[in-house]
Amino acid sequence: MYLRENPVLQRELLVNLRMPRAFLLMLIYQGLLGMLVYLAWPQESRLNLQESPEATRQLIDLFFLGQFILAAMMAPSFASGAITGEKERKTYEMLLASPLVPEAIVSGKIIASLTHLGLLVFTSLPIVVLCLPLGGVSLYEVLAAYIGMLLCVLSFGVISLACSSFFARTSASLVVSYLLILPLAITAVAVWWSLSEQGSLRLSLVLVVLPSLVITLCSLLFYSTSSRMLHPPDVGSEGKEVVDIEEENRKAVGLIINRDQFPDRLFAPPKRNDLMRDGQNPVLNKELHAEIFSQGTLMLRLVIQISMVLSIPMMCWSLFFFPSQSYWYIGYVILFNILVGPVFSAGSVTSERERQTLDLLLTTNISPWKILWGKLISGLRVSSVLTLFLTWPLLIAVALVTTYWTNLIPVLAFFLIIGATCVTTSVVALLCSTLFNKSSHAMLLSYLMILVIFFGPLAAHAFADQFFPESDATRWTETALTVSPFAAAYEVPFYDPEAEPRYTRWIPAPETEAVLFGYQLSDWRETGSYLIWTTLLTCFLLVVMLWLFRNRWRVSESGQ
Repeated sequence: MYLRENPVLQRELLVNLRMPRAFLLMLIYQGLLGMLVYLAWPQESRLNLQESPEATRQLIDLFFLGQFILAAMMAPSFASGAITGEKERKTYEMLLASPLVPEAIVSGKIIASLTHLGLLVFTSLPIVVLCLPLGGVSLYEVLAAYIGMLLCVLSFGVISLACSSFFARTSASLVVSYLLILPLAITAVAVWWSLSEQGSLRLSLVLVVLPSLVITLCSLLFYSTSSRMLHPPDVGSEGKEVVDIEEENRKAVGLIINRDQFPDRLFAPPKRNDLMRDGQNPVLNKELHAEIFSQGTLMLRLVIQISMVLSIPMMCWSLFFFPSQSYWYIGYVILFNILVGPVFSAGSVTSERERQTLDLLLTTNISPWKILWGKLISGLRVSSVLTLFLTWPLLIAVALVTTYWTNLIPVLAFFLIIGATCVTTSVVALLCSTLFNKSSHAMLLSYLMILVIFFGPLAAHAFADQFFPESDATRWTETALTVSPFAAAYEVPFYDPEAEPRYTRWIPAPETEAVLFGYQLSDWRETGSYLIWTTLLTCFLLVVMLWLFRNRWRVSESGQ
């Protein structure tokens, strides 16, 4: 019932593993890992194994770090739609009415979701075995690393499946899964990296401590998810039209969203009780008042509460105690926007296709620009307001810490970087929504594009600086950092004269060139380049989407 005769497991495995994208994903995954090892392979014609073990250990650590990050990012994409997909396809109630017990359904979903990811992890073993003859690492450490990685992936998958049972849409389940998994993944990487010189302690943690923690967590979540499916609270009318937001707020624990008060009405405006005025954009009006909040406010409340709790340690350390390190908190805010931004824009056009209303929308006299503008503003409004919830501590720090009084221009630059990133993530997600037919596919591609654009240059520069620092490629990767908001925030010329030397990252240079607001123009090269680049990218993507609407689908221009 649970494994050999589980129809849920058999069906999911057949569907997932026989699709062309399963083989394509495996090819890309193995190609990236193989290219990583090839580029980092020692270039000497003759190796002295007594002198090179340290370089080999760095290669192995980098290999596992990259693989763990990829697996942690992909685990929610495989499991967060396991149950919400049934709800979206309107087969959830039929599944619950089957003779299968809830435990069999949950076990089948989690095994089927993570089998493909487990295959990806295991197929990388021959690549890492090639590095063992270089010395510096033992086979037992490699096996322990694989065991630890698989245990972490299992826990991430179970967390995502539990989130999938709480929500009605895959997008909501995905973003909450990432918010829960991200701190766990960062903690695991930090612990593994800090114990790089203590192999025996690593083995003890991976083989003794980690299995007990993972078994406890997975057992609790497995029992909770099975119990929820045994007594599902979201069935009836297919679980779609039964959400009463006022009743939900009365029963909510913690944050309550009141759509009639500020600042809640910024991203959750109250329902309309009058006619729309002439000249207004009907697409924007409809999206703001009905589309996002038809399934309740549980996802929004969880996103706000989890993000605020996670921001407290970073906020206290970087904003108040060490202001010169404030770029770390700005990086956290940017990372939060990267996670939540695509959620509210990746389904803007695909949702019309899924409801089979896109043809009706395109045959109206609404111009393509109004359609795109309404879709973009509705998603950008929610994601930017949620992101701004995390920026108010920076304003408090400006009022309380005297160091910021002499760095008001850098603080303004931080806000400009955050704002530019908000717009870019929403536009990229809207483009993906324009190109794809399903919201889940559009959201996954949005995350992939944003990761490549924002994180790719950082990873490439760190890799090049570690293994071939004197080559021309390192200088090229340093130039490519211009497209990353994290690098732009780091390069903001923030000066703290009271900071300790190890916390001082920028010192005013002699005035040898043009000065603007007390800063040399060269000090703003990276930050200004990022703002210019994001502006050009946003404009280009908007032009592409407008061209697609006008030409690919031959949208009527009579409304212009």
